[in-house]
Amino acid sequence: MGHHIAVESEQYIFKPETKRKIFILIGVGLMVFALGVIMAMNSGHGDHAAGHASAEVSKSLVASAETVSAEPAAEAGGEHHGSPTWLKRIYTSLWMNNIYFVGLGIVGLFFVTIQYAAQAGWSSGMQRVAMAMGRWIPIAGILTIAIWFLVSGDLFHWTHHDVYEGETADKILTKKAPYFFWPLHAGSFPIFYVARMVIFFGAWYMFFLAIKKRMEAEDLAPDTQHWLKSRSISAWFLVFFAVSSSVAAWDWVMSIDAHWFSTMFGWYVFASWWVTGLAFLAFTVASLKNAGYLKVVNSNHLHDLGKFCFAFSIFWTYIWFSQFMLIYYANIPEETVYFLERMRTSPYSWIFYTNLILNFVLPFLLLMTRDAKRQISMLQVVTPIIMIGHWFDFYNMITPGVMQHDGAIGFLELGLFLTFAGAFLYVVLNGLTKLPLIGKNHPMLEESLHHHI
Repeated sequence: MGHHIAVESEQYIFKPETKRKIFILIGVGLMVFALGVIMAMNSGHGDHAAGHASAEVSKSLVASAETVSAEPAAEAGGEHHGSPTWLKRIYTSLWMNNIYFVGLGIVGLFFVTIQYAAQAGWSSGMQRVAMAMGRWIPIAGILTIAIWFLVSGDLFHWTHHDVYEGETADKILTKKAPYFFWPLHAGSFPIFYVARMVIFFGAWYMFFLAIKKRMEAEDLAPDTQHWLKSRSISAWFLVFFAVSSSVAAWDWVMSIDAHWFSTMFGWYVFASWWVTGLAFLAFTVASLKNAGYLKVVNSNHLHDLGKFCFAFSIFWTYIWFSQFMLIYYANIPEETVYFLERMRTSPYSWIFYTNLILNFVLPFLLLMTRDAKRQISMLQVVTPIIMIGHWFDFYNMITPGVMQHDGAIGFLELGLFLTFAGAFLYVVLNGLTKLPLIGKNHPMLEESLHHHI
């Protein structure tokens, strides 16, 4: 049992210079964001003019769709009596960045629970890294609820009471109203919707605490009962997550385009979250390994993480293609309007195609060989590409439905991303210091040490 000496000494030290770098990142993010806000406020009318040319092109395409999808009724229902363009941009970007990082937190817990449920041994040396990602869940919950109350009037068109009243009442939204407002009447406070949000985050965090508690107990007493208990908790979590992640995707992303729906959307958002979380996990494990930590992790474990990033990039593309192809093939105007907005309108059109290059073509080509998946340097190149690619993916899911032809990517969006990224990194690295990096009493650790592929 000679390996125990190396295993026991694994404690992550969050160095002051690392903290300083993260604070600089957050500071730069806030400065870039502030600069972006000033520019957006000054070019408020310019934005309109710039978006006008592309607007004209897509208006002709979307015109037929709008007649069917009752979009004009939506406009009458108060789309344009919202906030000024620059403020809408802030709100949209806040919501989008928040939802992106919600996924990173929840996928950390999801990764750990899958390992327990599958009785996987190979990953026992890196589970604590994934658990540290889960520490973002309570922060994400507070942020999501707070941001929602701030931005809902501008982002979620169905929250306006006037779309449910009088001659101009929106028939489609009126039918969907119970999903948001039950048991209250349409257009009042969306109690059912907010309750779901609170329940999901509350339950996710409770599952996180339950598994963390078992991990702490396992460190003190070498007993398989903690592992068995974690396994049953994980099984329950996975059942709950299957439902909650899908409903969350409908609630927080799909309901922005309230007239449009896709039966694959829950899968689509999950696939984007999952592959982003895997990329972050692979990047962090590779970086810790580079810094001299995680001695039990070798190129075989990196190979598995690389395979996950490779495989689920293809899985995301499969879901992307399936959703697109079905809508393209059916050519029903109220469905195609969603893609027309994104394919033919600036700035979404270049992102639409860049999305496929960053999230499919590059990971596919760069991680294709066995060697590429086993090298720290290669993983540290490919995983940021995946993470940036899926940030664009969430941008294109959320922004067009709110900003229409006034969407932009500039300092404002970039600054908020850097701020969120810095905060998330701080929480994760701080979380790594709370437990030993490797659970030395994990019953599968021996299997992980002899893992070879």
